[in-house]
Amino acid sequence: MEKFAFISDFDGTISDDDFFAYTTREFFDDEALKPWREYLDGKITHFTALKTMYGALRVEQEKIDHLVRSIKIDKYIRSVFSLCREKSIPIYIVSAGCDYYINYLIGDLIREFDIVLLTNRSQYSEDRGLEIFAPEKDDPFYDEKTGISKVKLAQSLKSNGYKLIFAGDGPPDVEPAKIADVVFARKVLRDELEKLGVGYRDFADFRAIESYIRNEL
Repeated sequence: MEKFAFISDFDGTISDDDFFAYTTREFFDDEALKPWREYLDGKITHFTALKTMYGALRVEQEKIDHLVRSIKIDKYIRSVFSLCREKSIPIYIVSAGCDYYINYLIGDLIREFDIVLLTNRSQYSEDRGLEIFAPEKDDPFYDEKTGISKVKLAQSLKSNGYKLIFAGDGPPDVEPAKIADVVFARKVLRDELEKLGVGYRDFADFRAIESYIRNEL
């Protein structure tokens, strides 16, 4: 009997947009965005850019939490998680962001459905900003560029006999999507897979994923 695992990105996949995009619109001016431009120019890593920018935040705790509360979450994720549990499909949420806002937004669901969250650790204080911490270098899923390697998780699950259902939207999702068995893609990920000739299923929300798991597995 085939066994499946479900891996999902968080920012822009479970949520409507990246936490980075929310913070950029609310808090970052042109000067604050300099590390991001350096990342896009290949001068520093994705993790270093986020660590620098988030660490420079100096706003009241309530303003940060208010921003997090404004992030929209796909309203169908509970039904997908519940269906995965019914079908004994383990769930992994993997993010190159950090756990501060993910746990704030869906920590109750992570606990309820025994979801494995792989992301960078973080903490917020008004005098030190949003500090993010990559896993230790000997962690099996450590990645120098993003902190967390999505493709290493995908490879690990594949080596243990799982077929993979993957959902994502951005550049860090391309490599794991290439080795997944079923890919739900949108935004940049969809465009990149089109260029590569990699098959995928477009999705507007998690209803498409629910339908696939319910009717095709």
